Amino acid sequence: MFRFAHPDYLYFLFAIPVMIALFIVVRLQSAKAKRLFSSSGLFIRLTEQHSTRKGAVKAALNISAFALLVIALANPQIGTRMEDVKQEGVDMYIALDVSKSMMAEDIKPNRLEKAKYEISNLIDRLAGDKIGVIVFSGEAYTQFPLTIDYAAAGLLLDVVDVESVPNPGTAIGSAIAQSMKSFNFEERSSKVLVIMTDGENNSGDAIEQAKSAAEKGVRIYTIGLGSPSGAPIPIYNASGQSVDFKRDRSGNIVLTKLDENSLQEIASIGKGQYFRATNAQDELDAIYKDINTLEKREFGAKQFTEFDDKFQYFLVVALVLLLIEVILSDKKTEWLAQINPFRGLLGSEKLK
Repeated sequence: MFRFAHPDYLYFLFAIPVMIALFIVVRLQSAKAKRLFSSSGLFIRLTEQHSTRKGAVKAALNISAFALLVIALANPQIGTRMEDVKQEGVDMYIALDVSKSMMAEDIKPNRLEKAKYEISNLIDRLAGDKIGVIVFSGEAYTQFPLTIDYAAAGLLLDVVDVESVPNPGTAIGSAIAQSMKSFNFEERSSKVLVIMTDGENNSGDAIEQAKSAAEKGVRIYTIGLGSPSGAPIPIYNASGQSVDFKRDRSGNIVLTKLDENSLQEIASIGKGQYFRATNAQDELDAIYKDINTLEKREFGAKQFTEFDDKFQYFLVVALVLLLIEVILSDKKTEWLAQINPFRGLLGSEKLK
């Protein structure tokens, strides 16, 4: 397959007709000046050794070199044909809590950033497994579906924040239900759901949803972010500086506490494991090692091998043409005139 890595540079090729037109105008002006001074013997003696045709050749060399340099800048590339590549992996969704309580800083820098950091590290380690992310607070949405395009997954993960879901709350049940809609149960593969939350479920029936998922063979892991003793939720100004903490109607600072009991129960129902997040440990790494023991589905994926750059060939030819243009003299070449087969037909206007 052929493509240009930077096709926008090709717009410079539109300058070639302008260059050709400019050359023609200059040649016409030169011919006109020649006719005006044709009676001058001095002018004839000064120009009798000048080859007008070599001027055209030099212009053609310059224009051709310019075109080749533009193509080199666009960087033509050639890749191999698309082929089916057999891969093995599991289907894994990560349900990420993006409620306001995830901004608590009992885990550094905060609960949400810790979770995103672990997911990013997991994406970097994946090899064949499909991954998708569901974000939830009061409701749940699919941030991106199951994919093996890990680069795109990393970019979509970067934009996740507490504003990703407008509805407040922590609906773990909705996150489980959303994953059930997103999995393709017609495909025979191991399916895994990892829930990363502070566990303060306050919307929906998470236990019933977990039982429904387990009945369909979905293995559920849970990661609790935060501390059972609780932590305040910081409030930031427009400059990103912490100015206060979230307070209740009485003015007391609200503490968001990790609810480990519900997360342990969900993991038990889903035949998975529960982990409490810490500053030092990568809990998703431990989960991924356990996932690797599951049966993996073989699937085909179409992909190109990496494209090879070919700009250097065009660059070399362009430089050679420019070198020839510099070396080529404007004067007539007598030996070239002697071997010119059209010399007798052209008369005085010899091709030189």
